Amino acid sequence: MEKKIRKAIFAGSFDPITNGHLDIICRSARIFDELQIGVLYNPNKKGMFTFEERVDLIKKCTSNLDNIKVVSFNGLLVNYCQENGIDTLVRGIRSGADIEYELQMAHMNKELNPNIETIILPTATKYSFISSSLIKEVLNFDADIKNLVPKVVLDELKRKANRGK
Repeated sequence: MEKKIRKAIFAGSFDPITNGHLDIICRSARIFDELQIGVLYNPNKKGMFTFEERVDLIKKCTSNLDNIKVVSFNGLLVNYCQENGIDTLVRGIRSGADIEYELQMAHMNKELNPNIETIILPTATKYSFISSSLIKEVLNFDADIKNLVPKVVLDELKRKANRGK
């Protein structure tokens, strides 16, 4: 009997990818045979990084993981999963507020596609306060964020900040 490949997706905007995201990615990569990092494309949303830059940064940050595939899509995540043979969504949480939101999303996704399971992983405690939005906010005040994002992301954030001055 052929062994089924366990495929999952961790989706988000990743603007920018943080050490909290990488914590969830690395832990998920140990659980699944293939982990897709799904970068959501929203042409109506202007982020700090372009869509292409976000994809490139994620690829650079995960190049040491051989079972990672960076993908992009628009539309419903459950539809993408069904079209690509993925039956597990990975979601990261930092706080109680995240739990409530992710639980609602998990129930909605289950309603839309009963074959999709959601696994919720709490991020490591040392990253529990990090969000992409907060990173961008404190960066405006020249805060030291070197422990919060990968070096390649930090370099790009500084480059963008210096270009804006």
